[in-house]
Amino acid sequence: MAERVDVRMPLLAAGAWLAGLAAQLLPGPLLGLAAGLVLLAALAAVACDRGRLTTVAAVVLVVAAVGCSAAVRAEQTATNPVADLARERAAVTVTGTVVADPRPVEGGFADRVLTRLEVVEVTGRGTTTRLVTRVLVLGDEPWAEVRLGSTVRVTGRLDTAEGEDLAGVLVAGTPQLLAGPGPWWRGADAVRSSIRDAVAHRPADQAALVPALVTGDDQLLDEELEEDFRTTGLTHLLAVSGTNLTLVVGFLLLLARWCGVRGRGMYVVGALGIVGFVLLARTEPSVLRAAVMGSVALLALGVHALQRGFRALGVAVVVLLLVQPGLAVSPGFALSVLATAGILVLAPVWRDALARWTPRWVAEAVAVPLAAQLACTPVVAALSGEVSLVAVAANLVVAPVVGPATVLGLAGGLVGLVWEPAGRVLGTGAGWCVGWIVAVADRGADLPTAAVGWGTGPVALALLAVGCVLLALALRPLLARRSTALALAAVLAVVVLVRPPTPGWPAGDWVVAMCDVGQGDALVLRSGPGEAVVVDAGPEPGAVDRCLDDLGVERVPLVVLTHFHADHVDGLAGVLDGRAVGAVETTPVLDPAGGVADVDAAAAAAGLEVRAASYGATRRVGQVTLQALWPLPTATTRPTGEPGESANDGSVVLLAELAGVRVLLTGDLEPPGQAALARALPGLRVDVLKLPHHGSRYQDLPFLASLEAQVVLVSVGRDNDYGHPADDVLGPLAAAGAEVRRTDEDGDVLVLATADGPATRTRR
Repeated sequence: MAERVDVRMPLLAAGAWLAGLAAQLLPGPLLGLAAGLVLLAALAAVACDRGRLTTVAAVVLVVAAVGCSAAVRAEQTATNPVADLARERAAVTVTGTVVADPRPVEGGFADRVLTRLEVVEVTGRGTTTRLVTRVLVLGDEPWAEVRLGSTVRVTGRLDTAEGEDLAGVLVAGTPQLLAGPGPWWRGADAVRSSIRDAVAHRPADQAALVPALVTGDDQLLDEELEEDFRTTGLTHLLAVSGTNLTLVVGFLLLLARWCGVRGRGMYVVGALGIVGFVLLARTEPSVLRAAVMGSVALLALGVHALQRGFRALGVAVVVLLLVQPGLAVSPGFALSVLATAGILVLAPVWRDALARWTPRWVAEAVAVPLAAQLACTPVVAALSGEVSLVAVAANLVVAPVVGPATVLGLAGGLVGLVWEPAGRVLGTGAGWCVGWIVAVADRGADLPTAAVGWGTGPVALALLAVGCVLLALALRPLLARRSTALALAAVLAVVVLVRPPTPGWPAGDWVVAMCDVGQGDALVLRSGPGEAVVVDAGPEPGAVDRCLDDLGVERVPLVVLTHFHADHVDGLAGVLDGRAVGAVETTPVLDPAGGVADVDAAAAAAGLEVRAASYGATRRVGQVTLQALWPLPTATTRPTGEPGESANDGSVVLLAELAGVRVLLTGDLEPPGQAALARALPGLRVDVLKLPHHGSRYQDLPFLASLEAQVVLVSVGRDNDYGHPADDVLGPLAAAGAEVRRTDEDGDVLVLATADGPATRTRR
């Protein structure tokens, strides 16, 4: 007999969530109208069925409570003395406790350190006030040594902040340590450090992934690895999630049972495990959310799993939103709730259907990731603009090692505190496990159709949500029969493994391609059948690799990297992967040093030497004629100023001609370099211009306009934080008659050689 589900707590949770969304998104008058509509709906429900009076009253009460909580928190954050001083951009001295691990970040001019401070005292404008509020700290290098839980005093300048939980941003000076972290934080730090030490001898990807998997410590993760995990739907393994807690606490409960613990003692062990997990993973909102969702999963185990799980999920959502209403608009919160709900509602149904013709453990292994992924698909698409087609398969094949990797990694850290060699042995086991996960992510991301692009507009997302609901309803009878289930699996395999043809792509008369690699550059000059000159490689290997595959490029006689910033060179491995490459040339300006080292390492791994592009020399590479116009031979080869500061104006500028089309490729050349180039080459005219520096507003517009380009290419990432490209740069060029193509709107762009001059074709 099917287990009946009490929907009262889910109804309360839905009401709380809607109230939180309204409080965050609606202005005051509309919020009042929404509250009135809720009250009218409640009265109508009571009039129709007085027996549901208690449930309706509870929903109204929860809605009102979440709305009031949101209003009170917003008022407290926006009107406290720190927020007032932030609006005045006042210089202050604050005393507080560090509540987040300091995290180094790369800045435009210098590296900074981000952390959060819970302020208990602020002095500004001649007044000292005691309070409790949080600020985001933007500090210098000394902040990297301040530990979580430390009490500090610091002087700095406040500015306004976004986010309902932050009263301001503190641009801080050197902190004065008043007190170190408490014993619980010191113990947690010791375990985290021991986990890193236990896997430090393993390859870099494994040494980075084990701490991320166990405690969410992701500071060592490589961007390329993160991108592979996003493409294959494995991102949840890189952050603290309810799965982490379920595995860790479940292991502790199993140990406790082996040791003879029974009854209420098991609850004590579970509670201590949850507290210890939160200390290890930090008490940030995402961790607390994960702990709550993991607890829901634990409560759902055993008899009456669906009933208990649904009730626990409803309680968790209501409590979390009462404590922190801002979670209503958090993508992480939505993903946690939807994944948990999918596992509770859909997974048992699909498991039972599959269990009719497969072993139960196989049915469970397939149903759980499938349910979680389908439930989260609309939100993931809204965030990434993609729908992963390999996510279920990837999660299925890594599932057997996630538990052992997590448990062995934690055990390695704990044992390593007592006996370091034994900790390394356990760490080796964890490394082997995550090595399999890394291999799956790497191979999965390289599949021809690992993910498909999807719009992020309301219509596209609504269609996707409807499609997911229809698929959820249709899957049970399809999975219950061996023939239809295997046919579905075969269709999915064909879709993923066989790249669908793009009619008319690439066009037979293409001469230049601008690859959509996000916020970065990757240009391709066709030098012959199946071969091309590649200028810059974008910020990550996968995107440029896929673009070259689609263009049918198998040989690359020359790679030119205009300068060493990451958004131009970090994808070099994608160009080198599986292709015959003749040479790699770069700017002689060796800045920044980190980019230089990365390029040298990637080229050396492919058996290539890196050489500087020769100024002024004209040469033919297949069907392409190339001339390097910049930098001048007198350019300083060593960095000047801060790291990366001299890189842009050291960009290699190339003039190319192929099939009668003249192309100017400018890297990230800044206005001083553009002006110098204009003086050196008066009267230069081209057909196609690659706009410098992703369309930054800092340009020498008279020089760019004087080129009289018919096509202007802008390689730029969607929704970037730099304001690229600038309308006051694109506007004059378009007004002069240029056809402007940009990757953030047009995707991949081809330039075609026609009898009437250059034409373009695009593909999203």
